Amino acid sequence: MSLITAVFIVFSIVGTSIVSGVFGMAGGMLLMGLLLAVLPVTMAMILHGFTQIASNGWRGVVWRRYVNLQVIGRYAIGLVVASTLFFFINYIPERAVTLMFLGTLPVLVLIVPNKWIPQVDRPWGAEICGFLNGALQLIAGISGPVLDAFFIRTSFDRRMVIATKAISQTCAHLVKLIYFSHAALTHQESIPFSLLFLTGCALTAIVGTMLSRKALENLSDHQFRYWTKRILLLIGIIYFSQGLLLYFGA
Repeated sequence: MSLITAVFIVFSIVGTSIVSGVFGMAGGMLLMGLLLAVLPVTMAMILHGFTQIASNGWRGVVWRRYVNLQVIGRYAIGLVVASTLFFFINYIPERAVTLMFLGTLPVLVLIVPNKWIPQVDRPWGAEICGFLNGALQLIAGISGPVLDAFFIRTSFDRRMVIATKAISQTCAHLVKLIYFSHAALTHQESIPFSLLFLTGCALTAIVGTMLSRKALENLSDHQFRYWTKRILLLIGIIYFSQGLLLYFGA
């Protein structure tokens, strides 16, 4: 990996970690697209999983008193079921497919009627959320838009949404990191990341998360939900267009 690529990745991580820290999502989606621009799919998934564990994990620590542990426990059940299923399938997505999934998710979330999306504070909502998010992490590398759909209409305030989603995403990214690391070893792919580089990426993600705290505290719950939906939709349109162009060889 060249020095220019490494610097690009580090700056991408700090910028997208700030976005994630403010909105609890969108940053991971942005980072996945940026990593796919400079890395093969498997390596992008591994690095994305590693940095997002650091970013989301630290955010969970910062807002730990707002984490809803009951939701986390139920979410984990669905996540385990999905990850077990994919380990038997052993599926590695193509770059174009990943980009189109990245672009499709926010749009689907916005057009699906509210009554069809059970919230995590209702029966079976957290379990279904865990299953879908686990599956999407292993197909597209991200699941933030769908995760948000299961939280955005709950009675939770923005701090509980951020905190509980952070722990949920930490668990999902850990599954993704294990899955694609295993795939890389199975296909005898060399992982081009040194321990020093990975440590730097993790620290950079944490710094970006810390820088975002004041911005989150200054947002109202209405502003938080308003901007989250619009940012996701814009990112989705861009990624879906890129995926289509790549798929058809443009």
